[in-house]
Order: sequence, then C-alpha cells, then structure tokens
Amino acid sequence: MISRHAVLRPSARRAFRFRGQYPSPYRPTGPRPVSTLSPTSNLPTSTPDDDARMTPAERRASASLALVFSLRMLGLFIVLPVFALEAARLPGGDDAARVGLAMGMYGLTQAFLQIPLGLASDRFGRKPVIVAGLLVFALGSGIAAWAPDLTWLAIGRAVQGAGAISAAVTAFLADVTRDSVRTKSMALVGGSIALMFALSLIFAPALAGWVGLSGIFALTGLLALLAIAMVIWVAPAEPQEHRPSDMQHLRAGMAEVLRHRGLMRLNLGVFVLHAVQLAMWMALPAMLVSAGLAKASHGHLYLPAVAASLVVMGGVLFPMERRGRLRAAFLLAVALIGAVQLALWALADASPGLWAMGLLLFVFFIGFNTLEATLPSLVSRLAPAHARGAALGVYNTLQSVGLFVGGVVGGWLAHAHGAQGLFAVCSVAMLVWLVVAWPMQAPSSAARR
Repeated sequence: MISRHAVLRPSARRAFRFRGQYPSPYRPTGPRPVSTLSPTSNLPTSTPDDDARMTPAERRASASLALVFSLRMLGLFIVLPVFALEAARLPGGDDAARVGLAMGMYGLTQAFLQIPLGLASDRFGRKPVIVAGLLVFALGSGIAAWAPDLTWLAIGRAVQGAGAISAAVTAFLADVTRDSVRTKSMALVGGSIALMFALSLIFAPALAGWVGLSGIFALTGLLALLAIAMVIWVAPAEPQEHRPSDMQHLRAGMAEVLRHRGLMRLNLGVFVLHAVQLAMWMALPAMLVSAGLAKASHGHLYLPAVAASLVVMGGVLFPMERRGRLRAAFLLAVALIGAVQLALWALADASPGLWAMGLLLFVFFIGFNTLEATLPSLVSRLAPAHARGAALGVYNTLQSVGLFVGGVVGGWLAHAHGAQGLFAVCSVAMLVWLVVAWPMQAPSSAARR
C-alpha cells in the first residue's frame, strides 16, 4: 500500500515536519488538528530543518513584549518585600490575617480572570485585551496608593489582579514567533521576570523608606501606563487569523483544550513549579540568616544567582533545543529543582554555609528559568491556534492557583513541621511531577511508531 506521505511533494513534507504535525487522511482540510497519538506524543521539539535564528520582526516582538511583561512584573514584585511591614502602619494593619488577605487578593482575582481574558483575546484580539488589562492594573495601583486603611488596600490589590493579561501577552508572543524560536522568545520573558524579582528584593526597602508604600503603588501605576505605550507603539501588529468567528468556536476550542492530555500534564507542571517556588521562600530566608547573611543583604545573593543561571541556561537550553533534545532539557530542569529541595531538606536542621546556599540558589534558578521558558512555549505549540489564548488562560490560572496554594500550604508546613517538613513535601511534589512528565515523547518518534 502506498504511504500517504508518498504523494506529498518534498516541500510539503518539510512544511508538515516543521510544524511537528503529519497530515491526517481523515481531515484533509480545515484547521490543523491536535495529535492524538498518545497523551503527550506530540510534545514539540525542534528538527534539523528548523531555523533557530530570530528574524528582525521576531526580535522586535520578543524584546517589546518581554519589556511589557517585565514592567508589569516589576510593578508587582517591588511591593512584596515591604508590603507586610508597611501595611501594618495602616488602620487595621495590626491584624496579620487581614494583611495576608490583602496581599493574596491579587492572586485570587488573577486566578478567576486568566481564562476569561484569554478567551477574550482569542475573540477580540491580543492588543485590546492587553491594553484594557494594563489600564485596570493602573487603576488598582491608584486605589492602593490612595488607600486610607487596609480594606481599601485590599480592594486596590484585587483590582490590580483583575488586569490578568499574562495569557494574552504569552499568546501574542506565540502568534508572532515560529515554533523553532519560541522557546528563546519565552526565555527572554522568563529571564526578565527573574531579573525583576531580584532587583525588587534589592531596591524595594530603600524605595519604601523614600516614598513609602503609597509611593511604590503610584510607581507601579506609572509603569503600567508605560507598558501600554510599549504595546501600542512598539509591539508589532498582531495577526488576524487566530480569531474564531463566534462563541460556538470559542466553546469548542475551550473544550478541546480541557480534553488535551498533553496540556493537562503541562498545567500540572506549572502548578507544582509555582507552588514549590513560593513554599520554599517560607523557610529559605531564615536559612540564609542562619548562614550569616543579614536580611537586608539577601538581594545581593539572589541577583548574581539569577544572572549566572540565565547565562548557563542560554548556553545549554538553546543548543539542546536545536539538536532536538528539548525533552531532555525539560526533564533535567525538573530533576534539578527536585535535587535542590532534597539538599535543602538535608541542610534544614544543620548550619548551612553561605557558599552552599548560594550554590543551591544558582542551581534552583537554572531549573526554574529553564522551565519558565519551556512550559509556555510547549503550551503554545500544543494548543490549537484558534484556542491558544484559552490554553494559556488555563495555564496561567493553574500558575496563579499554584502560587496561592504554595503560600498557604507552605506557611502551614513551616509552622507545623518546620523547614524539614516543608522541603520534604516539596521534594515529593517535584518527584511526582517528574514521574508524570517522564513519558513525554518527541512527535517524530511517536509518528514513526
């Protein structure tokens, strides 16, 4: 019997191989179907035919959207190191539970609105949704800056979270980049977020002493307005073909996303990753103090660890992706974070040295930044183009829920079972993720089988 590939011209075969999808004889027309060869058999990897160099348009898109992301995340991160101390000075701030609620309101509204705004970006376009979300974030920043008491501060945080644009920005970046360079583009976004986190830890205390918490929130609003200018005048025009025609197509795309087993595994992964990330910081600062590093100097250790990890990630991840070893890089990153949790468990009741803690942070950020680059890239490739915003909305929802669960459960574990109990649970969580992720296969291998 003649193979269905034999009738294709060589150029057509290359085109299908570039997309990581073989043609189906049962669906010769219409949108590209999602592979059902196995739960994760269509995990994308690069092939030798892929061009791993960004075009000028892709570099512009990646840089501008990474800057939009970083401006918004800087506005979020810069309040984290000083929020609890500064909020305690407001009326009602003597209640630690209410302070925690005010802090967590951002994540709760983010979790509820990531999917609706992701769907909206599929229907109405990425740029309108991003601009609207940034305006809402700026409004929330203004409310928080004005807040006369803790109640209004919590309302401001909730409104900030309602500007849930992560899915729309990530989908926009996926729309304007090819599969072969998408991990590199996502790495720019992930690296900018990690750098904003480290810079916030260094500069937030000094900034709070200069302008106070209200001044910091006013600054976050200005950063959001600057990001809007970037979206309107610097970011490239978005393609139109990804938009579904009506609500029926939106619902069908959402159902397709929720049934996709490969996406389910990646969504579980981002939940575990961010739950572990937030939970470990419930005990890590105390361990750094025990190692002899003053609390005000922690950022001086985080920043070089993050910067060095980005250099290593760029030198390892991108060459592995070009050689078709993205799966190996992904699993190695999961294993590295699990190994760090085990090492922290072993050191929790000891007196760790500062060099040992710095090395563990360096290894953690290698794994974390690698996964921050590969996870959204893989989601955007596995998702059908017409439902990419919905898929990334689900992904970002699980990310937000992971942050919420990591904070709540991590705080309880640290209080009830100490640092050892906390890192033991984190180690088990990473092991479960590694086991679930292990069967992932490259599409070409599954197709040959």
